[in-house]
Amino acid sequence: MKEKFSYYNSLEYIYATISLIIIFCLLSLIELFKNFDIQLFTYKLLNDFFTGLLIGLLFFPLYLVLKYIKNPLGILVIKVLFSIIAIIQLGLIGYSLTTHINLGADLLGYSLSDMYTTVTASLSISFLTLLPFIILPMVYLGLIWLFNSFGHKINTKISLLIIFLFGSLTFVIANTKKIASQNKLNFLLSDIIRAENDKALASEGNLTFKKEFPLEKASESTKDVLAPFFNIQKEKPNVVFIIMEGLGSDFTYNGEYKGFTPYLDSLATKSLYWENFVSNAGRTFGALPSLIGSLPFGENGFMELNPIPKHNSLISILKSNGYTTAYYSGDESTFDRKSNFLEYNGIDKIIDIDKFGPGYVKTKENSGGFSWGYPDAEIYRKTLSELKDKKEPRLDIIMTLTNHEPFDFPSKKGYLERVERILNTKSYFEKNKMSEYKDIFACLLYTDNSIQSFMKAYSKRPDYENTIFIITGDHRLIPVPQKDNLSRFHVPFYIYSPMLKKTAKFKSISSHSDVTPSLVSFLTNNYTFNKLEKTTWIGQGLDTVREFRNIHNIPLMRYKGSINDYIYKDYFYSDGSLFKIDENFNLSEADNDMMETITGSFNDYKKLNAYLTTKNKITSTAASFKKPTYVFTPEQLSLIKKLTKGLNSGQIFFLARDLAFKKEHEKARLLCNYILNELPNYGDVRTLKGRTLAWDGDYKNAEIELLEVINRTPFYADSYLAIMDVYLWSKQNKKAIEIGKKGLTNQINDAELGYKLAQAYERMKNKNQANKTIDSLLRIHPENNNYVTFKKSLKK
Repeated sequence: MKEKFSYYNSLEYIYATISLIIIFCLLSLIELFKNFDIQLFTYKLLNDFFTGLLIGLLFFPLYLVLKYIKNPLGILVIKVLFSIIAIIQLGLIGYSLTTHINLGADLLGYSLSDMYTTVTASLSISFLTLLPFIILPMVYLGLIWLFNSFGHKINTKISLLIIFLFGSLTFVIANTKKIASQNKLNFLLSDIIRAENDKALASEGNLTFKKEFPLEKASESTKDVLAPFFNIQKEKPNVVFIIMEGLGSDFTYNGEYKGFTPYLDSLATKSLYWENFVSNAGRTFGALPSLIGSLPFGENGFMELNPIPKHNSLISILKSNGYTTAYYSGDESTFDRKSNFLEYNGIDKIIDIDKFGPGYVKTKENSGGFSWGYPDAEIYRKTLSELKDKKEPRLDIIMTLTNHEPFDFPSKKGYLERVERILNTKSYFEKNKMSEYKDIFACLLYTDNSIQSFMKAYSKRPDYENTIFIITGDHRLIPVPQKDNLSRFHVPFYIYSPMLKKTAKFKSISSHSDVTPSLVSFLTNNYTFNKLEKTTWIGQGLDTVREFRNIHNIPLMRYKGSINDYIYKDYFYSDGSLFKIDENFNLSEADNDMMETITGSFNDYKKLNAYLTTKNKITSTAASFKKPTYVFTPEQLSLIKKLTKGLNSGQIFFLARDLAFKKEHEKARLLCNYILNELPNYGDVRTLKGRTLAWDGDYKNAEIELLEVINRTPFYADSYLAIMDVYLWSKQNKKAIEIGKKGLTNQINDAELGYKLAQAYERMKNKNQANKTIDSLLRIHPENNNYVTFKKSLKK
């Protein structure tokens, strides 16, 4: 029955909206319960009321339409929608309590797989974790029931008037706009809208600049500021970057939470040390492009750009001057598309989670079964084992891992005891403030001890005296509260080397994007290097003035999709507010006299960023430009687009696998090549491609692909099984034995590898080894019919 609208028959909707507002307020109370602040809570209530009213007004037309169609349908859908909204608000509060920031436009910058990896690293999914999300809708529905049961005793019209007046106060009280007081759902949607508007503003019209390549400058324009500090050797120096996860300046030297990095603190007096230094991004995704390439951000971080714009980097420049280049980490190099960036620049070697092999121990899994990979000490140990005694000059990039949720690492108990001893030396106020974060401080001690052991071991190498170490944090770790938005980017920066003839501390401001310009200038001006005619850096180079000043304009990407912070002279612009920076890197509110100048400069950067990355205008020439491995015809691209519409790389792989099983091998390989252009280390994909080639009898190219898998991921079992098949089918039994032995050496514990190895021995008429191999399998799998039958055949 269709029902006309009236105030009284829509009370159910009013009660549903009021109940949602109450849920928002209750969640705010829970959020602030531990550190309750009446002023902040008042502001939060105002924002909760405003957000609830806005949601109520937004969904009211939907309610009316559904109610008109069928009376119960309207309120039923609204109850479900508002319950979901309440659950989302709870999840956003949980995120905020963990990270101390509100989730905003960065939500759009990560793939589902990246988000899953990050969440499972910080959180173990269990019934207790899910319980609040079950209870909350029940509380919400319970509030609606109470209003429906007793609402007739309340003068609803007067109550509504009060609520509207209370909610509208958000328009006149400025403090409610501060991020800490904002409703989490409101902030999320507002930040996404802001980011989209920024994107539109930066890209509006057909952007043109006076120069087609605005960054191009004569290489001489970057002054060599490092040479005065170094004893120049005859041979080119090794360069070692150590990019430390979560290492913010708050935790080192004179920082707010100092005392847990004694080795790094000692380096401050033995190095070139910048006290007021910033990362260009608030998460790891920005570290490599800024430090190694002095590159713009693009929309969601440079490494997310597809295709990657033509550019130079420290890797490509040093590689073209005789350096061997390598990257070392303990996690997946594909996370954040790091491997794409590195391979584009021609990196010689990537050592990540799949290339450690026997003798190295991963960080133990959390209760949800997740481990980021290998802890810091293991990363350093693996690095040293790979260096050996190579004589060529080297660029080695090491990214550590441990100083990140879930803050688990070897010998944790002993480090926690050290934390207790350190906390006991601090004042009551400091100890009380820090006690909640003992796991993190223990992690910092472990991280500090690990790099100290690495440096000690490296000092025994013959090339130590001719090595430059560059040590910094990728960003400040998140779970410990930060005093302001600037501290998110404040990281220590050391240049340490036995080649230094004097040390220095600098208070002048510089950033990650200034490192490669200065390093390239130093190397090309003091060693036999191919001279660059032009450079295309975003940064201007390190400032080595010891007094506090800033000569740089520094854009900061807090998270993917949000270029919302900017350093201009001694001003910091953040979320629409302007602050003054003092020589100790503290902020104070600034007058808005400079606001127009600074926002104008900031908007100019955003337009430049969009132009450079969307139109491929970073450089006209690259030192080492790596083209995509696979180039497709228009017909192939049309087919790929048709087959892959709306699919991610994992789904495309499953589609390729299905096509392969249907014997549509060419289509399967086309999709494999499409994925491998973006994810060259995707072992499953390359193995599938190799198998389809083998099924078509193209053993030569199948071997090439499968050996490439083993080279990239030497501890991936399926690639060994696939190439063993290739060798057995093509009667290359000697090669089969060699690769089978390699698999066993790399601890590939798949019984099928042993079975295929036994077959290869038998074909080489080495029955003794065939018997030994099959006997070892039968002890574990005595009822396997294939193994039993093969054993019997050896007796004939």
